[in-house]
Amino acid sequence: MADVGFYHLTRTGADEALPVLLGRTLDAGKRAVVRCATPEDAAALDEALWTVSEPVWLPHAATGGAYPERQPIWVTAEGDVPNAATFLFLAGITDVPKVEGFERVFDLFDGRDEEAVAAARLRWTALKEAGHTLTYWKQEPKGWVRAR
Repeated sequence: MADVGFYHLTRTGADEALPVLLGRTLDAGKRAVVRCATPEDAAALDEALWTVSEPVWLPHAATGGAYPERQPIWVTAEGDVPNAATFLFLAGITDVPKVEGFERVFDLFDGRDEEAVAAARLRWTALKEAGHTLTYWKQEPKGWVRAR
């Protein structure tokens, strides 16, 4: 079973929150796949990750990029995991994802969008019923707070 963390974004978008989480993932020696809602979202995130200043550099590629098996971070709008990632990041996803085979899942959703919040609640219920371990994190003015 996967450990699934729901990340309720209240002050930034996923494009700002993801670099910090992905940097920590790389620091832990893990590989990640970031699944976006649309190919356009994946392309925009791919571009944004090249320009982040903190962490200094996030080596990655997106669907269609070279050497996918070598990439520590893979950005996609598909279900592909060519880099053998054990961490899955969901950005803007509305359906219930397949999380089998992943050690950790990070579900980032926009708390300022009622449809996104409603979709996150449905994913929470489905993943809990499937037996996964769930945690809920809410973005605060400085950092994250885990709700119990």
